[in-house]
Amino acid sequence: MPVNPELVGRTFAATDPYLVGREKVREFARAVFATSPVNTDVEAARAAGYADVVAPPTFAVVVQEYTLHQLLSEPDAGIDFSRVVHGDQRFTFTRPIVAGDELTATLSVASIKSLGGHSMVTAESTIVDSAGAHVVTATSTLVVRGDE
Repeated sequence: MPVNPELVGRTFAATDPYLVGREKVREFARAVFATSPVNTDVEAARAAGYADVVAPPTFAVVVQEYTLHQLLSEPDAGIDFSRVVHGDQRFTFTRPIVAGDELTATLSVASIKSLGGHSMVTAESTIVDSAGAHVVTATSTLVVRGDE
């Protein structure tokens, strides 16, 4: 089944809040070889003006993943996860993510393009804090391979 073109413009329900934990930030920083002390040392982060340790920029995918799960499990999407390849990832920040943030994400399908027998699905996940202020928009393009 091809990707449903009627997904374009669809916005999914906001995710449950995700509480950013200090140890999760530290673990992620180690996993991506982040070397800044603000990513692991509370005192260094506070000296730099942050309330707690600062997540590396790509940490936003941890929160975005919940929205992508909604899209990939949508019954009428026509997306077979076994045929999905991650094509592109971009982030647009208003401010960094820091430990203690409570984040909620909402996904909208921005576009679907056909390329040969494949589909390229671009989804934007808008991530806000507990006050509703924008933190980051994570934009993913998923390539759904067509029949071989």
